[in-house]
Amino acid sequence: MSTLEHGHRPQEIRHRLAAGHRPSYLPAAILGGIDGCVTTIAVVASVAGAGLPGVIAFVLGVASLVADGFSMGVSNYQAVKSEGDARERLRRQEERHIDQVPEGERDEVRAIFESKGFEGDALERIVDTITEDRQRWIDVMIQEEHGLPLHGPSPSIAGLATFTVFLAVGSLPLLPFLVPLINGGGYFVASGLTALIALFGIGYAKGVVLDMPRWRAGLETMLMGGGAAVIAFLFGFFLEPLIGGLRLDQPV
Repeated sequence: MSTLEHGHRPQEIRHRLAAGHRPSYLPAAILGGIDGCVTTIAVVASVAGAGLPGVIAFVLGVASLVADGFSMGVSNYQAVKSEGDARERLRRQEERHIDQVPEGERDEVRAIFESKGFEGDALERIVDTITEDRQRWIDVMIQEEHGLPLHGPSPSIAGLATFTVFLAVGSLPLLPFLVPLINGGGYFVASGLTALIALFGIGYAKGVVLDMPRWRAGLETMLMGGGAAVIAFLFGFFLEPLIGGLRLDQPV
């Protein structure tokens, strides 16, 4: 018999349920890591495709990393905060409905659990049990009618997690440009290999945490990020004649 994720003895079940559901910041971290790495390697690949010096790739990569990382962190903060605001708005809405049309709200509870297969006396006992406690009643409507969790992650922590992991992972493809022993096109090759390894590592870690096939998760993430780099390289390659025809000292 395989090892289960948690125990099922009565005391273990009570303890686990009493602890509640802890919000997960894994999606924010994974999003930040993948997007940070892809953003940086896309800049590096486009510069390589255009045949520009490595120092330009490094400068543009750092600028893009900081600006996009801040933007991603703020965006995730706003997204998580919006969900929390929506939950509070619906909570106030349900409170108002219970005060003004309690029987209509009872009918909604009845309809919800009737759709789950309950009927007769069992259904009525469920309705009575839920609606005799106002807080429980509202919680059930939030979860069952509106499909929202009762508690969500902190917007600040989610935004900070995205920003931090974005910078940490996104900086990896830039490290080869700081190694003096590498020169010429070797910068771009080393940066690309570093990015692929980082993307595979993120996917592999995701597989471990979510109990997915590790190697498949790693390869999928690496291939998606690698695809973005190839597209950026091709854009730089085909735009190189246009860039080569420009005089940098000439006003645009």
